[in-house]
Amino acid sequence: MRDYATAASEFDYHQTVSAILSGDLAAMNACVECCDRHADTDKVALIWEGREGQRATWTFSQLKDAASRFANFLDSHGIKPGDTVAGLLPRTPELLITILGTWRVGAIYQPLFTAFGPKAVEHRLKESGAKLVVTNTANSEKLDGIEAAPSRLVVGNGADDFWTHVNRESPDFAPVLLDGDAPFLAMFTSGTTGPAKQLHVPLKAIVAFVTYMRDAVDLQPEDNFWNIADPGWAYGLYYAVTGPLAMGHSTLFYEGGFTVDSTCRVISEYNITNMAGSPTAFRLLLASRDEVESKIKGRLRAVSSAGEPLTPEVIRWFAAGLGCKIHDHYGQTELGMVLCNHHALSHAVNIGTAGYAMPGHRVVVLDDQHRELGPGEPGMLALDRNQSPLLWFNGYAGTRTKAFVSHYYLSGDTVELNPDGSISFVGRSDDVITTSGYRVGPFDVESALVEHPAVIEAAVIGKPDPERTELVKAFVVLHASHQGDKALAEQLQLHVRQRLSAHAYPREIEFVSELPKTPSGKIQRFLLRDQEKNAKQASTAAAS
Repeated sequence: MRDYATAASEFDYHQTVSAILSGDLAAMNACVECCDRHADTDKVALIWEGREGQRATWTFSQLKDAASRFANFLDSHGIKPGDTVAGLLPRTPELLITILGTWRVGAIYQPLFTAFGPKAVEHRLKESGAKLVVTNTANSEKLDGIEAAPSRLVVGNGADDFWTHVNRESPDFAPVLLDGDAPFLAMFTSGTTGPAKQLHVPLKAIVAFVTYMRDAVDLQPEDNFWNIADPGWAYGLYYAVTGPLAMGHSTLFYEGGFTVDSTCRVISEYNITNMAGSPTAFRLLLASRDEVESKIKGRLRAVSSAGEPLTPEVIRWFAAGLGCKIHDHYGQTELGMVLCNHHALSHAVNIGTAGYAMPGHRVVVLDDQHRELGPGEPGMLALDRNQSPLLWFNGYAGTRTKAFVSHYYLSGDTVELNPDGSISFVGRSDDVITTSGYRVGPFDVESALVEHPAVIEAAVIGKPDPERTELVKAFVVLHASHQGDKALAEQLQLHVRQRLSAHAYPREIEFVSELPKTPSGKIQRFLLRDQEKNAKQASTAAAS
């Protein structure tokens, strides 16, 4: 195991690039890095288990063939380098082929989470300008009501099926080589005052993704790896697809939903030794500790957690009950992972800390005047852009970002520097809600609510919750002709689930006569959060 301090101080960007990429930053292709370079052997790239128990394995060679055919299909339909192709698919082989084939032709892949409703899908497609959506029959109807929707290719569509088109194409397609600054992913991140914002991930980010897999996840050749995050989100796309495949390592797509029983079965049957996911999943395992220990104790070597801080109880139980280490990791869609307790680098690991800066990044804590703070003073987590060679984020597409101040990137998260150089997470410094590992922008939920004819206006906050970190709570002002009762609350919840997404709907709705606002009319969500906090304290005091 390498020493963290040495790895951080001796980090050399050019040596790292040379060690990780098969090509160089002047001429590269993501499909080559994540597929072709490993296709001269029989190495397995994808292990897949479907919802109905179907199973298949795909080698890198087989994926190269299928990706080339799909690239020819794209080329024949006018998709050129720099165009965007969206994928609205579950974790299936077709999803991976769509991603790799899009990259092969030099186009940009845009993920669409299958739990998104039509409103969320429409916004993302409109902003990205996608020329094609690859989907399946279960999700295709979400595109029906979208004005000027792009063309679609549907898996399972009878005679017009995805495979009908792909299999008739040639397996030969020369990958388009691009500069390392060229985008290969189009991602969206939630905001507090507007719809989700688009950002482009450049090809050179592959170097940062692999560095994370190597140093923090400690992905070894002998590991069987499973990242349970969905590739419709950054952590899944970056680290269940791009990172492991670029290392020539197989990845596991389990299409079924998360349950304690299925998770234990997958770990056992596929002999998973290295696992990544969100604290919500790990808390659910803890809740069934006796069952879980009896099935998988001693099987896991290393577990990585991202999306929200782990609780000390989960960390202690993994060590004592399952016999493995679970480490906290911190990142954002804009950054990838940048603050970690590293499995592959030796350093002190203190419960409650998010860890140390990934080598290749300089992470600092700033005060309100953007001055760097020392230990023990809470402030905003920031990246020093001048001294972070692996930092690839350059701003949001089509808009000027307020996240860049001087040579810093401001994360919006409140943290505290510890005397040993590690950093502890304190909380969000804006209104973005973290629920079950997902970040939810209140604006999106509010916008979906006000589309309902009963609603005049709405304000959405995150309410502390022991299981989900936060749950989405909405304060709703109704038209006089509507009664705020349980039936309407359930109707509004269903409305948001169908229009926006299954993870973003308000689990609590409170009907109010008015919302707190500034003189200029801006909703003061912090007052609603304070109101919830005071109500909880009063309830606790009354109970005692």
